Amino acid sequence: MTTRGKKYRLVAEKVDRNKQYPLDEAVALLKEVSYSKFDGTVDLAINLGVDPRHADQNVRGTTPLPHGLGKTVRIVVFAKGDAAIQASAAGIEHVGGDDLASKISGGWLEFDQVIATPDMMGVVGKLGRVLGPRGLMPNPKLGTVTFEVTKAINELKAGRTEFRVDKAGIAHCPVGKAAFPVDKLAANIRAVLEAVLRAKPSTAKGMYLKKISVSSTMSPGIKIDPAPFRG
Repeated sequence: MTTRGKKYRLVAEKVDRNKQYPLDEAVALLKEVSYSKFDGTVDLAINLGVDPRHADQNVRGTTPLPHGLGKTVRIVVFAKGDAAIQASAAGIEHVGGDDLASKISGGWLEFDQVIATPDMMGVVGKLGRVLGPRGLMPNPKLGTVTFEVTKAINELKAGRTEFRVDKAGIAHCPVGKAAFPVDKLAANIRAVLEAVLRAKPSTAKGMYLKKISVSSTMSPGIKIDPAPFRG
């Protein structure tokens, strides 16, 4: 059993573990109990009424955040011809094909997102063992396999988040930084919840949005009342 530090125990006393807080109240409390010396990332956890063992209930998606993630996103683009020119014009430093793949397979991993045009997926596919475990493999469902390179780059730079349900039926995703004002964090959380609701599988039975909680780096989790978001 992990022993929590004194600071954690002190802030945890401010959180009622049996209470489901209204969203704005939960976010305000989170800011109060976020005690890390750096600007921690705020994470949302959503417990869904799905069975991820069934492919048609494997909830996954992305959504733009109205106030971004509060960080600079490093992007690489696999493209050639006009698409490569678009990527460079959009400010992407690392654009290429086999040369870029060789650099990555050689151990260079200084990037957060990968975009690829469909005709470059043969090259990118060879990097599956490197990109896959890190969640960096481009995917058409996530808008990162596309000929609309400029649009994809702009969306990633503006700040969007990806959610994907795990084996336990819980979707986790970052929604901003602890230093964000309450209204901006709350707006980002609402955007994610709306996207998750839109992604509800038609085969999901019973209650879909079961539990919601929010936490930041080194803070206790705070439960959010899911009732207002169930529609």
